[in-house]
Amino acid sequence: MDMTFDTFRAQALARGFDEVLERRWEPHTVLDEHTHPFAADAVVAAGEMWLTVAGQTRHLLPGDTFALARDVPHSERYGAAGATYWVARRNG
Repeated sequence: MDMTFDTFRAQALARGFDEVLERRWEPHTVLDEHTHPFAADAVVAAGEMWLTVAGQTRHLLPGDTFALARDVPHSERYGAAGATYWVARRNG
């Protein structure tokens, strides 16, 4: 992946996101269906994950992006090496 976290952060803040984080997940972590009180725009930096929204599952690898609106039910599953993704959040 060509982008750095600092570049991702600067671009997200310029687009109006108010929080930018690096999230690291342990191998084989499974998060059952849940929601978040924020909108999210993210890029997978390392590892792999599966994101399920409305019955549709996407397999995401480094460089892949995903976005979730606030309060959208979804589930997450992480691969054998875990995963790291950078996420911009819009809390308002």
